[in-house]
Amino acid sequence: MKVDRLVSIIMTLLDKKRIGARELADMFEVSPRTIYRDIDAINMAGIPVRSAPGVGGGFEIMQEYKLDKTVFTADDLSALLMGLSSLSGMMRGDEPVHALAKVKSFIPADRAKEIELKVNQICIDLTPWTGGGNIRPNLEIIKSALQENKTLTFEYIAHHGNETTRTVEPYQLVLKGNHWYLQGYCRKRNDFRLFRLSRMSYLQKQEEIFTPREYQKPQLDFDGILETMQTKIEVRFHKSVMDRALDFCPYEDFLADGDDYYIVNFPFIENEYYYDILLSFGDKCECLAPLHIRAEIKRRIQDMAALYER
Repeated sequence: MKVDRLVSIIMTLLDKKRIGARELADMFEVSPRTIYRDIDAINMAGIPVRSAPGVGGGFEIMQEYKLDKTVFTADDLSALLMGLSSLSGMMRGDEPVHALAKVKSFIPADRAKEIELKVNQICIDLTPWTGGGNIRPNLEIIKSALQENKTLTFEYIAHHGNETTRTVEPYQLVLKGNHWYLQGYCRKRNDFRLFRLSRMSYLQKQEEIFTPREYQKPQLDFDGILETMQTKIEVRFHKSVMDRALDFCPYEDFLADGDDYYIVNFPFIENEYYYDILLSFGDKCECLAPLHIRAEIKRRIQDMAALYER
């Protein structure tokens, strides 16, 4: 069943008062039986299509429903379609398809091209370039547990590679940056925790139904905290890695150093995460100051080299 055909049928029904199955079948070059299946799918999506028998009969959307399509503006519909289209790439099941069909049914025929142009101006693709094979099935398991108020169990790899078994009451799915997280009450820690889906394994929905607690939303905005924790260190980048360095520093902070290098005041916190960032640039990055951070990077490089000399 093609989604674009379903949407086209909805648009046709909104534009015409009534149209027969044979005319629709000829229009989309399919059999009348296929059209009847499509109409059933549209009805399941919540768009009320009724069949009028006899001469001049056919399919039509109930007039009361057609009047509701004026509720949303073109910008409203474009925003809804962009959001739903991005989720449909990650979420399995009929819900995103049905939601898309419903929203598209509100589009006036004379504005369809305009809205399609607006939607196509922005593409949101939540699927990862590589890896992340367990994310999509885990999203479905968590979504089901959220709807049914059922607990989840999973193995979790926390900081420093610590492996733990968790039982969690799920409360919210969170997309932050390009990573999915689960906010839930962890019975091991007796508190709310944010779990990254890529670090989960053996995720299972349990039959136990939990009573919801007073929910604590996760803290997702760390800009203010980072500003107080970060210091600026002087780093020399080769031009070949400038594209990656721009993920951490604005272009205005790059000062040319000869033809092939740039000097940058790099935002830095003395922890594993930030040391790993600098080391990921290999020999295309050199910390110039302060000296104690430069010395620590040198020590880490020597430890790495020693590993390969064994």
